[in-house]
Amino acid sequence: MHGCIGVFFCRKKLHVLSSSVSAGPCSDTLVAPLYASSFLASSRYNFLYSANFAKLYGSSGWSPSPRDRQPWLQIDLQKKYRIVAIATQGTFNSYDWVTKYTLLYGDRPDAWTPYVMKGGNMTLPGNWNYYQVKRNVFHYPFTAKHLRFLPMGWNTENSGKIGVRLEVYGCPYDSYVLHFEGDDMAAYTFPRLQFRSLRDNIALNFKTLERDGVLLHSDGQQGDVFTLELKRGRLYLHISLGSSTVLQTNGMTTMMVGNLLDTQHWHYVTVKRYGREVNLTLDSQTETAVLNGEFNYLDLDNQFYIGGVIEKDAPHLPGKPNFRGCLENVFINGVNIVAMAQNREPDIRLAPGKMYHTCRDLLWKPMTFAGPNNYLQVPGFYRKPRLAVKFKFRSWDYTGLLMFTRFADDLGALELGLSEGQVNITLFQHGKKKLRFAAGYRLNDGYWHTVDLAARDNLLTVTIDEDEGSPLKITNPFIVKTGDRYFFGGCPKSNNTARCVTKLNTFHGCMQQIFIDDEPVDIDVMLQRRWGRYTELLLGTCGITDRCTPNPCEHEGRCIQSWNDFLCVCENTGYKGEVCHNSNKAWTVIEHNRIDSTKVSGSTVDQPYIGEVQYVNASWDEVTALANTSKECEQWIEFSCYKSRLLNTPNGRPYSYWIGQNNESHEYWGGAFPESKMCGCAINQTCTDSRFLCNCDADYRQWYSDKGYLMFRDHLPVRKVVVGDTNRTGSEAQFSLGPLLCQGDRNIWNTIAITKPTYLTFPTFKPGPSADITFHFRTYRTNGVFVENADDHHRNFIRVELNSTHEVVFVFMVGDGIQNVTLRSPRPLNDNEWHYVEAEINVKMARLKVDFLPQAILKFPGQTYVALQFTQPFLVGAANHTLRPYLGCLRGLRLNGLPLDLEGKVDEKMGIRRNCTGACLNASVPCRNGGQCIDGYADYSCDCNNTAFDGFYCHKDIGAYFEVGAWLRYDMRKEPISEDAWWANYWIDPHWHNYSLGYNDSTDDIEFSFSTMQTPAVLLYISSFYKDYIAVLLQKDGSLSLRYRLGVLTYKYQLTYRNLADGYPHFVNITRHNRTLRTQIDYGEPWNDAVALEVDARFDSPKSMFLGRVMEVGDIDFEIQRHNSPGLVGCISGVRYNIFAPLKTYFRPNVTNPPVTTQGYVVESNCGAFPPINGYVPWEVDPWWTGLFIIATTIAMLFFILYGLYIYMYRYKGSYITNEPKILESPSSSKPLTEPLHKEKNLQDIQEELASD
Repeated sequence: MHGCIGVFFCRKKLHVLSSSVSAGPCSDTLVAPLYASSFLASSRYNFLYSANFAKLYGSSGWSPSPRDRQPWLQIDLQKKYRIVAIATQGTFNSYDWVTKYTLLYGDRPDAWTPYVMKGGNMTLPGNWNYYQVKRNVFHYPFTAKHLRFLPMGWNTENSGKIGVRLEVYGCPYDSYVLHFEGDDMAAYTFPRLQFRSLRDNIALNFKTLERDGVLLHSDGQQGDVFTLELKRGRLYLHISLGSSTVLQTNGMTTMMVGNLLDTQHWHYVTVKRYGREVNLTLDSQTETAVLNGEFNYLDLDNQFYIGGVIEKDAPHLPGKPNFRGCLENVFINGVNIVAMAQNREPDIRLAPGKMYHTCRDLLWKPMTFAGPNNYLQVPGFYRKPRLAVKFKFRSWDYTGLLMFTRFADDLGALELGLSEGQVNITLFQHGKKKLRFAAGYRLNDGYWHTVDLAARDNLLTVTIDEDEGSPLKITNPFIVKTGDRYFFGGCPKSNNTARCVTKLNTFHGCMQQIFIDDEPVDIDVMLQRRWGRYTELLLGTCGITDRCTPNPCEHEGRCIQSWNDFLCVCENTGYKGEVCHNSNKAWTVIEHNRIDSTKVSGSTVDQPYIGEVQYVNASWDEVTALANTSKECEQWIEFSCYKSRLLNTPNGRPYSYWIGQNNESHEYWGGAFPESKMCGCAINQTCTDSRFLCNCDADYRQWYSDKGYLMFRDHLPVRKVVVGDTNRTGSEAQFSLGPLLCQGDRNIWNTIAITKPTYLTFPTFKPGPSADITFHFRTYRTNGVFVENADDHHRNFIRVELNSTHEVVFVFMVGDGIQNVTLRSPRPLNDNEWHYVEAEINVKMARLKVDFLPQAILKFPGQTYVALQFTQPFLVGAANHTLRPYLGCLRGLRLNGLPLDLEGKVDEKMGIRRNCTGACLNASVPCRNGGQCIDGYADYSCDCNNTAFDGFYCHKDIGAYFEVGAWLRYDMRKEPISEDAWWANYWIDPHWHNYSLGYNDSTDDIEFSFSTMQTPAVLLYISSFYKDYIAVLLQKDGSLSLRYRLGVLTYKYQLTYRNLADGYPHFVNITRHNRTLRTQIDYGEPWNDAVALEVDARFDSPKSMFLGRVMEVGDIDFEIQRHNSPGLVGCISGVRYNIFAPLKTYFRPNVTNPPVTTQGYVVESNCGAFPPINGYVPWEVDPWWTGLFIIATTIAMLFFILYGLYIYMYRYKGSYITNEPKILESPSSSKPLTEPLHKEKNLQDIQEELASD
């Protein structure tokens, strides 16, 4: 006895199922017990590859003949089974296996139903080698007696071919069938003539060729109704638990599932109700509803009608025809209605007439046109004066060739095509204009439609759907003489001797009941006698599927489908995207005075036109704050040109640019990446001249434009537009700027830092048919998993991770194998800056977006099903089992637009901190001397590149000792700063640590320490290519002064009057920002001064830096010469000017030829190092000392181990076991063998004995 699940019932002798019957596993092997006679194939490679060898784990396998264009393997299971899974292998010990296949099933060997996976795909995945078993579990079980295996793809490497071994799993199935013709029915009379229930379980199977018909019906006197019917090929359930006129409630509820149910395929239906909750299941689709009204019981009177309603005065329900087709295993709360009808039990009433207990199928032998090159060629009667063609078709496609035939004697041709839902009739005549007419309307709705065409000389008639009242008639003059061949669905690509020529696409859909000259076309006979040909057809079945049921478009989007794909129309839904999943964003719009075009002429690079942007009803600070707090911002910018260059690409100086947030100039245009020095046309490869990166840079004498959206939020809003290069004859330019558009909230709430390998757990993500994940991250790490969700066996999962420094990957397995979408950034993503990630997946595609970069998209083929079904908790920060942990910051994590409370999971012990605070926040030893802390979140390091120090914490001074006459020169530049470079830097608002060209001409930052006892001396001197200089002088009395020359004036500042030539280290810091000067000696109170207004605030073109002595070529200020001899005798340490550190470059070079020149005795020494204000770094936390300690400890342990081995080996050196007697040196050295042993002798006795010896 085998138990069954759901709507399938096993062998039972009782008509009423007992609740004590248990359901067992349905996993019997069905192919292994079969005899060879149960196997049939279209062909075989040879007798060793016959069909009966196609059993799993067999010693051979089935392979068809290489000449077989459409091979198949057919299995007769001998009786009907419930089938749940199939497993395949390749041919044993070979390169022959099938990579994909289609499975057909049916009750008889000439009528087939294709198995359709979720998403509408009829192709199942196969094997990747000959020995491993690929098992496919069907998403809903089906019943069948016959199976047909169709290989659709196979291994071709190493001369591989089709080869398969297979097994099918299921359990026995008993079938109780009633056949209905529309004028009969069965009625089940309730015991005691009433039916009252709180819980119902109703099941049945049906198949039909009709679109309408009542399957089940019953009602009650209190308004209770239960009706299950087919309507236009869909299944409807109408159910009411009663209506109340007092409460004015209508209890009727209608549910609908499925479509195109008139395919003569078995469909499996269950209705489960408990109170007001109802589940309606058709095959694998389930709809759930809560019934209207306030009642919980279903009260029905007298009887339940099956297959229709027939009474004396009513042959059917009003407006509802009776069912025509087969019903199988009808169970009403465990009562087997069909079995009772077969046994003629008194509780069953049948309509007058004969009731059949087997399916009387009308075998119209449909065929499916499913390939890109499909066609069917059938013969016709040659040179007849009358042409008659009739057939039925169903399709979703808007266009496709239905039929083509060429007349005899070269009189022309006739073409029937589907176009925009109509049948187009095109009549070709030799030497005359073709005639074209159309008939029908919306014939691509998926339903069966009949086309009946008849033609003779000067008359052609077309009737659609047997509507005799309105046929299409054509009475133009033409001559008809039928040809000998008719083509349906397409034209052959090769061997096209009949000259079938069409501009239409191939037809995709189903056809049946083809008549040529009033004679039915028997496909089997035609092919057996080789009267016709076909390619890429499935015979005996209609494989059409409805991809819009259930509706894959979210938020009530409208679904439009073709044969293998669908499209969502999202108008008026408030959403967008492939499946109407993404919400239309609400934008904040800020307008300004540059929306209209601004004409520019007469501007040059040196005197450009500067278009200030003044925003309406908002100050600059308010507009900037909006951009900074928004999730996304964009602004349209357009530059139109007539012989006016824009960015002067690819290598020139930009003539025009724009200035954004922080007063920074940007040399990229709309549609391009930040700082790419490109326009949008270069990204899209649509520039007018491919040699340039902007349309306007071609410098043509005609109008062109460069335009696009600026989308990097940190650069917006646009503050100024600078335009040059319009002063030449005929040059002209126009620019316009769109309003600032911002949306979303960028606030840093819900931010955490993960500082230890761990993960956060949230409830399982249940996204439905589509999923999107958005978040921001910030890290220095090179890899790590951001989020993951999976099922128990990791067969379905999604994961977003940082794969490398430049790659973010969206990995998923939600259907057919592991797939991924990879987005590669041109810039590192582990730069400790915030980056935005958006990952989305739906049935159409998977998409990944990072920051402003172009999104990476993986489009899925049509008929794809995405199973976003997870059972494990949603993990944040690592994969399962803490694999590939992520260390860094996360914020704003949203799943399908709903935020996750990251801060609610804060746990310091687990390494999860609130806000973006890593190891740098509570560093045991902070980075010293301006070193930048690089947060690894679990640990940290210090970046000392822009400092004059070294060491793990940037705490080690790099200094030098100078003897008399010694000097060091550091060359900052080899040539003056060009006007182009200066202009590019002109609009930058100077900041203390902003040196975009390696310097900042309005900012100086100098620090060093020194010790000496000799005066006078020039401690530091910075020259320029002009007459500007900076000098720090140790005067004869030991005091310290600063001399600045900016422009034509020289300023002198006395830094201290103390005698610093005392042999002790002293620290000097000098900072200038524009006209503000700040100095500090030995970390004392800082002193502030100002540069006079008449002095130029720019230090032009720094050239060289001198330590020890000034050896500059050319005129040197007299005051400098006076202090330049004999030079510094002593120590100087930690020297830095802006980002230049001459001593570090000299003693720690990172280039082959550092720009440093020395003369005399200059050696590395820290004798001039000033004691650190924060104290020295303890040796136990200094990696240098701890590393040295570990090395010393390791060496010591190794030494002791080697010493122990040496002692051990020396101890036993020369020792061995022997039976040889000891060699005596003389006879007196021997002892008598009979001498007794010494026992209990004291030391004196032993000594006396030794003495006597």
